Amino acid sequence: QVQLVESGGGLVQPGGSLRLSCAASGSIFSIKSMGWYRQAPGKERELVAVHTSNSSTNYADSVKGRFTISRDNAKNAVYLQMNSLKPEDTAVYYCNAIVVVRMGALKVWGQGTLVTVSS
Repeated sequence: QVQLVESGGGLVQPGGSLRLSCAASGSIFSIKSMGWYRQAPGKERELVAVHTSNSSTNYADSVKGRFTISRDNAKNAVYLQMNSLKPEDTAVYYCNAIVVVRMGALKVWGQGTLVTVSS
């Protein structure tokens, strides 16, 4: 069984910063990609940033220049550094990974961590 455990959410004022962390555990052969999605109240889940196995990154237009995704392959971990946070960044942030296990490839989700940007 593969699990993703997230941490780092919380309440921050507009213009502030937060760093989210996510670590994968379990019987993992390799990880193809790791990324972050978010879901605001009343909205659909959307991609925030993704880091692929060949070290390429993609960002949602709304976070480009403010958020940075990074990955530690040795720890099966992914991080999201969020700077210049805005109230519209308020959402539950979910870690996502495409992992290769004995049976094949799996898409795995974390439990979510709440980020609230408010004064």
